[in-house]
Amino acid sequence: MLLEAFIAILLFSGGILGLMGLQAVSLKNAADAKYRAEAAYLANQIIGQMWAENPANLPSYAHNATTAGLCNFGGGASGNANVVAWLGSASTPGTVVGTLPGATAAMQQISIGANNFVTVTICWQRPGENAPRNFVGLAQING
Repeated sequence: MLLEAFIAILLFSGGILGLMGLQAVSLKNAADAKYRAEAAYLANQIIGQMWAENPANLPSYAHNATTAGLCNFGGGASGNANVVAWLGSASTPGTVVGTLPGATAAMQQISIGANNFVTVTICWQRPGENAPRNFVGLAQING
């Protein structure tokens, strides 16, 4: 009888430990989904501002337009006031840098291609992760 009780306690403990592991994974996935949703919102926000802009002004939105690798961009920062405000700073909530963990202005990219085809790449890196995460939003701005 003691052996059966010991086995029952062992199985119950294993189940509880498994549930705790699932809870930890669930919390991490929920945080990842939150950051991805925020990145999608931010990409749509700048694309919406481009839609409202005169199409002749779209080249001024280009930010770090040269790609050197995942979230490793070059080509110069945009001087457009909308892009500067959109990027923001760590102390400005609702901006890319102020919303996403580990995000910097240098990690973000807005490229304007032929026929006003816009690609917005938003990158961030959670503490303790080796590689950055990214979200890419695409749109064609017709004028």
